This record gives sequence, structure tokens and C-alpha cells, in this order.
Amino acid sequence: MSRTRDKRAPRPEWDAYFMDIARLVATRSTCLRRNVGAVLVRDKRILTTGYNGAPSGLSHCLDAGCLREKLGIPSGERHELCRGLHAEQNAIIQAGLHGVSIRGATLYCTNQPCLICAKMLINAEVGEVVYESGYADPLAHDMLAEAGVVLRRYSPKDETP
Repeated sequence: MSRTRDKRAPRPEWDAYFMDIARLVATRSTCLRRNVGAVLVRDKRILTTGYNGAPSGLSHCLDAGCLREKLGIPSGERHELCRGLHAEQNAIIQAGLHGVSIRGATLYCTNQPCLICAKMLINAEVGEVVYESGYADPLAHDMLAEAGVVLRRYSPKDETP
């Protein structure tokens, strides 16, 4: 039996597939400023996902409002004043809750991780971070590089048919 493709779109490459899933996960975000999704993958298998939002059982920013917005705090600053967790943090926490090792995994994320998330990813021994949009945090980039974590910006043009 030969395997022929019908008129459906071609199968996506792995990076496109996992980035599409990260974008879908981001739609669950309850942040008023930025919707971010993260997917931790190893051996082409999804380990965990996470999106940015308030801790489980607490009021979402959609309901409680955004203190950082009210105070006029720029993006990337004063993370401690946010009631939400970052998508990367939630993906790491889900791994811990469910006893899933993420050592050597690849993180697909709609945004480049901030410094706090970068440090967590380094200590969790994540091996690669593939992100779609930039984030103004050069120290995070430098620390990931120093730790040997591959940081790669995803672009659909990188795909080969």
C-alpha cells in the first residue's frame, strides 16, 4: 500500500507542530497584558504545558485586574508585583506535580523566557528553548548560553517542506 497525500495541507515539521500547540495553550492565559503558552517536549512527546495566569483556585487577572498595569510598570520589570505565574513556570510546576522529569527536554514557548524563568529552566536541566517572539531580557539570554542551554528563535521560514 503506497502512502499518498490527499489534498490536505502537508504535515507540519516538528518545530511548527509544537509551536502551534504552544500558541493554542496560550489561548488559556488569563493575563491582561500578554498571552504566553509553553510546551515541554522530549523525544517528540509532550511532557507538560503551561500558560500564564494566577495560581490555581485564585482570582484571575481578568477578574481582579492587573496591579502592574495600574502602577504603570513596564513589561519585564517588577515580576514580584504580578499575581500570575509565567507559562514556563507553570509547565515546570506541572512536571513536578505529576512526577515527570524534564531533564534534557525542549521548551517551546511563544515568548523568550525572562530571567526568572531562564534560571528555573537551567536548574531543571532543560536542554533547549525554542521561542517565537523576543523579550527584552539580555541577561536571560546570556545565562542560558552560559549554562549551555540552546536558545533558538523559531521562524516559520526555517521550515523545509
